Amino acid sequence: MNAPLLQVNDLKKHFPIRGNLFSRGGGGRVYAVDGVSFEIARGETLSLVGESGCGKSTVGRAILRLNDVTAGQVVLDGQRIDTLSPDRLRRIRRRMQVVFQDPFSSLNPRLRVRDILAEPIRNFGLARSSAELEEKVAALMDTVRLPRDALSRRPHEFSGGQRQRICIARALAAEPDLIVCDEAVSALDVSVKAQIVNLLQDLQREFGLALLFISHDLAIVEHMTHRVAVMYLGKIVEMAPRHQIFAAPRHPYTRALLSAVPVPDPTARRTPMILKGDVPSPINPPRGCRFHTRCPYVFERCRTDEPELRQRVEGQWAACHLESLPEDAGKGVPAE
Repeated sequence: MNAPLLQVNDLKKHFPIRGNLFSRGGGGRVYAVDGVSFEIARGETLSLVGESGCGKSTVGRAILRLNDVTAGQVVLDGQRIDTLSPDRLRRIRRRMQVVFQDPFSSLNPRLRVRDILAEPIRNFGLARSSAELEEKVAALMDTVRLPRDALSRRPHEFSGGQRQRICIARALAAEPDLIVCDEAVSALDVSVKAQIVNLLQDLQREFGLALLFISHDLAIVEHMTHRVAVMYLGKIVEMAPRHQIFAAPRHPYTRALLSAVPVPDPTARRTPMILKGDVPSPINPPRGCRFHTRCPYVFERCRTDEPELRQRVEGQWAACHLESLPEDAGKGVPAE
C-alpha cells in the first residue's frame, strides 16, 4: 500500500493567555487542538467537520505552518515539516496551498488577476520565460472556467463565486500536491457552492490533488468527500469513510450533527437530537470525555476516563465508551 501524502500525528496547538491592562493574570492556555491524528492519501478528500470553535481551522493552519505547532508531527510525503526552519520550509511550501473562506479579503484588491496568478509562479520559479509565464496564467483561467479576457480586471469586478475561482487558480499556480480548503464554500450562495464543489472534484481527478476540506456544511461534505473526521473541542471523536459516517455514526456527537442536517423530503419524519448546554471553554476542557457535559447517553465513566479513538468496525474509529449507540428512530433522540 502506498504511503500517505500527509500524516498528522498527535498534533497539538495551544495558545497562551497573556495579561492586559485590566488583568495582569495570564499563564493559562487555550487548548485549541489537543491531540489530533489522521492521514490523507494522494487524490483523497478528507473532510474535517464540527461546530464553530472546535479547532478545525487551527488544524489547517498548523499543517500549513501558518501557526507553529505546540507538539506533535506533521509529515508531508515522508518529510517532517513541523520543525523546519523558514528557509527550508519555503522550498516545499509550494506543495501545500490554501483556499480561504472569504475570497474578497484573501485577494489583493490593488492587483489585477494576471498579477495575482503570476505571483506564485514567479516566487517558485515555475516559468522560464515571460511567454511561458503568460501562457501558464492564461491556462489557469481556462482550468477554473473563467474567460482569459478577465485577466486585466481587479477582484472587485467579479462575483463571489468568480473570486473563489480566482483563489483556486492561485492555489493551482504553485502546482501543489495538497490544498487546504478552509470553509471555501460557506460564504457562497447554494447554487454557486455546487459549482465550486464540482470544480474542486474535477480538478482533483485531473491533477491528483489531496484535499483537506474544512467545513460545517454536512450536506456539501456528503457530496464530495471520501472520508470524514468529526472534531469536538480540539479532538477528533469519530473518523470513517463517508458512507459509514452518514449511514451508521458511532459517536453521539456525530449523530447529533447529522440529525440537524435539513432533509429535502417534506414527508420525512425524524426526531432531532437536541443537545443541551453550550460547548465548554477550550481554556478549561472537562475531565474524561469532553462531550460528557452535553451527551444524552452519559454515565459515570464518561466523567472520569477519556475515551481512546479506537476502531469499531473496519475503517470506522470512534472515541466513546459506549460499544454501540442505542437504535433510536431517525438517528436522533431528545436530550432528556
